[in-house]
Amino acid sequence: MLDRRAFIGWATAMLATASHAGADTTRPVNTLGSPDGLAIRGYDPVAYFRDGGPRLGKPEFSARHGGAVWRFVSAEHKTLFEAAPERYLPAYGGFCAYGTSRGYLVKIEPEAWSIVDGRLYLNYDLGVRKTWLGRTKTYIARADGTWPRLTERDIR
Repeated sequence: MLDRRAFIGWATAMLATASHAGADTTRPVNTLGSPDGLAIRGYDPVAYFRDGGPRLGKPEFSARHGGAVWRFVSAEHKTLFEAAPERYLPAYGGFCAYGTSRGYLVKIEPEAWSIVDGRLYLNYDLGVRKTWLGRTKTYIARADGTWPRLTERDIR
């Protein structure tokens, strides 16, 4: 039986783990098609939020996180990411959000994106993005349920 201090320590650890569950820090990052292990095909995740859309990052502003290399357009963007990666990481490890809702992992086009409730979602292409935007909340709910169960076997 746990004493009071042990229980409080255990509960605190469990709450901390639960509060970070959506940050995708223990799941794979989409580096499909990148021999250099680049996330988002080398696009800057901070630019979606700060610049209003995708911008190709530069090799001199790179950082490793979650087993992938992330590139940024500036030192400022790199610093922002390193200070709070969970704020800028795309949902579902950067795999197509619609595909994730359907139970598979596929590549993305950096130009096919949306920000919903402060979270970056990427899609396979602009056609899929149009479908995604038609029922975004439904697809997010499905993808949130599917994502934890997907593995490398689900990559198409």
